[in-house]
Amino acid sequence: MNNFTLNVKQTSELTPKELVKIMQERTKIFVVEQNCPYQEVDEKDEDALHIFFTNSNEILAYTRIVLNDDQVHPSFGRVLVPKNMRGKGFGRKIVTAALNIISQKYPGQDIKIQAQTYLEKFYSSFGFQAVSQQYLEDGIPHVDMLLSSGPHA
Repeated sequence: MNNFTLNVKQTSELTPKELVKIMQERTKIFVVEQNCPYQEVDEKDEDALHIFFTNSNEILAYTRIVLNDDQVHPSFGRVLVPKNMRGKGFGRKIVTAALNIISQKYPGQDIKIQAQTYLEKFYSSFGFQAVSQQYLEDGIPHVDMLLSSGPHA
């Protein structure tokens, strides 16, 4: 599938329809599909930079750029690809887009993420390294990962 658009918008720039679509997809995957009842929409959404691929009105992949909980490192999270789009490379495309945008917006800074443990190898393929032990976040195993701003970024 080559006919898609990259969208990069602050929360305040999203149309009501885009905002609802994003929240529907996030809830569908992170709450319903992963069977994890938690407050999916949070205060970080107020000032997040939303990155998403669309084809007409369909979201093909999504992530948001925010500051890490440490309030120092840029981060991205809520990476998703709807079930019907998985296996087509959109996970890699959306992470690549996020990394490119972060490197422009925060030049020379390390990037720190909270990754679901089963995706550790995926994020390692971008140069991320685990910097914590596994821990539970809302009942799901996670690990903190860091991408050094050296030659990788």
